[in-house]
Amino acid sequence: MTTLFDLKDKVAIVTGSSRGIGKAIAYRLAEHGARVVISSRKLEPCQKVADEINSAFGAGRAIAVAANISSKEALQALVDAANSSFGKVDILVCNAASNPYYGPLAGIEDDQFRKILDNNVISNHWLVGMVAPQMRERKDGAIIIVSSIGGLRGSPIIGAYNISKAADFQLARNYAVEYGPDNIRVNCIAPGLIKTDFARALWENPNTLKHYTAVTPLRRIGEPDEIAGAAVFLASAAGSFMTGQALVADGGVTIT
Repeated sequence: MTTLFDLKDKVAIVTGSSRGIGKAIAYRLAEHGARVVISSRKLEPCQKVADEINSAFGAGRAIAVAANISSKEALQALVDAANSSFGKVDILVCNAASNPYYGPLAGIEDDQFRKILDNNVISNHWLVGMVAPQMRERKDGAIIIVSSIGGLRGSPIIGAYNISKAADFQLARNYAVEYGPDNIRVNCIAPGLIKTDFARALWENPNTLKHYTAVTPLRRIGEPDEIAGAAVFLASAAGSFMTGQALVADGGVTIT
């Protein structure tokens, strides 16, 4: 018997999945039946995650492919490897991102700004273009971009990053309009502050953490696994009528 969250026979690529939110998403997709492609810049940590998933859910459920999101050629090789190993791509999770600068926009260097936009927006656009043709042919597909509540608000510290995440919302909306007639759903997840290495500069500072949790209704920051459930929902039949949306998971901070 299938369930609303059954992902059996589905194949997913998850970028930035050697740790943090991406790892949690890949693990939970596999738990619900999907075969997953683990990817980040370095092969060794990716292989470690793939081995964990194969040990937990059976051999052949996960493979590891190193890919730098700044390289279009590397991303195409990632998609090619998924197709070669598993025969198709049903689910794309664009999770990898970068933020090389903390501070006001007036102080950011051009190359830093370009890197943020290239890695957080353009790379997602590339990946969507690489997997969409086969999804359109099958009239089925789910694309998930991990954005951020930063895309909904301003910041004196991570403004450039927030701009890129706001662009991801629009990227999803546009692709949802373009690919909706082919039954391809494109959505964003917008996490709040999550306890990951990527966000360490924010939550490791006691003053920042104290301020953030004080204005968060749940009075805490999130864990990576608390974002994974949203990805399972959006990738599965449970989310089959949702497209072009931003699913916010932030402990309530944006409602205060």
